[in-house]
Amino acid sequence: MGKQMTEMLKGTLEGIVLAILAARPAYGYDITTQLREQGFSDLAEGTIYALLVRIEQRGLVDVEKVPSEKGPPRKVYTLNAQGSEYLAEFWGTWSFLAERIAQLHQRIENSPEETPREEGA
Repeated sequence: MGKQMTEMLKGTLEGIVLAILAARPAYGYDITTQLREQGFSDLAEGTIYALLVRIEQRGLVDVEKVPSEKGPPRKVYTLNAQGSEYLAEFWGTWSFLAERIAQLHQRIENSPEETPREEGA
């Protein structure tokens, strides 16, 4: 993953994880697996776990410890009402930005190439 992708992902990863949790409750490794299946192959598990701690502290998810066949209980995260509101705001913001970026891209792609002006002209 390139530096530009990493920087863009930093600003959107929280919303992406909340969107995954909107579909169904999940635990950290499950979320990481889903993200990797979506093409985020270089995403470190530690990044997801740190994000989950932050969204839990902010009250966007409910957490239940579920027994695991392999080791200690797993923390299963479920999007709660506050998280749903935050996710709706995220999608609104995302739509606004995506539309503006698409408009800008289209305008640039469709504009005739300008030639630089000579000095003194």
